Parts: sequence; C-alpha cells; structure tokens
Amino acid sequence: MRARETTRIPESERVAGHLREAILSGRIGPGERIRQEELATRLGASRLPVREALRMLEAEGLTEHHPRRGARVPRLGMHQVDVIYQMRERLEPLALAESIPHLTGDDHRGLALIQDAIEANTDIGEFLALDREFHLLTYSGCGIGQLSAMVVRLWNETQHYRRAFMRLSGPARRWVVNAEHRLLLDAIVRGDAVDAERCLSGHIRRTRVELSQHPEVFADGPDAGVRR
Repeated sequence: MRARETTRIPESERVAGHLREAILSGRIGPGERIRQEELATRLGASRLPVREALRMLEAEGLTEHHPRRGARVPRLGMHQVDVIYQMRERLEPLALAESIPHLTGDDHRGLALIQDAIEANTDIGEFLALDREFHLLTYSGCGIGQLSAMVVRLWNETQHYRRAFMRLSGPARRWVVNAEHRLLLDAIVRGDAVDAERCLSGHIRRTRVELSQHPEVFADGPDAGVRR
C-alpha cells in the first residue's frame, strides 16, 4: 500500500502568508520596516525564501523595497489614497460587470451568508476580513487576470485606510455599509450589472469622500501617511 503523499507548502509561500496576514490585520503598519534577519530567525527560515516572499508581497502592493533602507510597508499620503480610491471606483465596477454572469447560485448564497455575518459582527478586524471576503467573492467570476490582480492590489494598498475609516465612522454608521451591501447583493442576484456597478461605485466613493474629511488620519500633511 502506497503511503499518502502530502503537499508541502514552499517556504517562501509560508513566509509570505505570515507577512500578508500581519500586514492586512494591521499588526505591521504603514512605514514599519521588515527586517529580513529578524523575520528569518523568528520563522525558522533562511534568507532566500524571506527575500522571495518580500518580492511576492511587493508585487501585491503590500511591501516596498528601498536600496538603502530595505523592505517596509508603504506609507501613503492623503492625495495618493484619494487617487487610489478613484482608481477603485473605475476598475472595480468593471471587474464586477465581468464577474456577474459567471457567479453561481452557490456564490449568491455565500455572499448572503457573509453579509449576515457582517451584520452580526461588532469587531473592526473581523468586519474588515468579512468585508474583503464579500467584495472579492463578487469579483471572483471575472476572467480577466490582469484586472483581478489590479483590484486585489488596490485593496491591499488601501487596507490601512479602510481600517481608519471604520474607526472614524464608528458603529453608528455601520448601517450604511450594510444597506449598500444589500443593494449590491440584490443587483448581483438579479444579474443587473448596470445597477450593481452604480451601487458599487457609490459605495467606494462614499468611503473616499469621508476619508478626505479627516486629515488627522494622515500624519504631518498630504505627503505622509497613517501613523500607528
């Protein structure tokens, strides 16, 4: 009898997964350096897979590399974030329109379950994870790889500012997010791409506009970023 074969995750992917989760959860914040030696020691990895993991995350928009200062999480200014949100307003409705015809009944039910969990949740970290899962599932039927990759990168780059937005808006404004999600879900289930694009664009724009009214989110003016 042959022994069952197990698939071993490449070391670089293991390191990338650890770092990805730490950055998206906010444990490593904008501007913070990622020291390769310390990371390799902590994770019991060699330097080569750590470097490869950092290259992977740089392609995803989660890290950046400076020749003299090494790797760090990008720190964006107010204008940069505003422009990235404008990019999202244009690109994500396109990804959604490409996706809707290919979403299945199981996808629709999955979206409804995620939204139920969002509405039952009060923790910001859990909300951000569920919100990301909800929206990326709506785009999962998009067959244009370049578009899908760009959407994920833009989400990664604005993660810290979405967290700041949720802290600023507080639980009293959560009903707005839920109402917009329900309208978006209704349009998706009906297969109405035009209505869905309109709902989504307004949903993203509202976050952008509300963030622009809170310069305290950004440190030391328009060319700096969030401090933690």
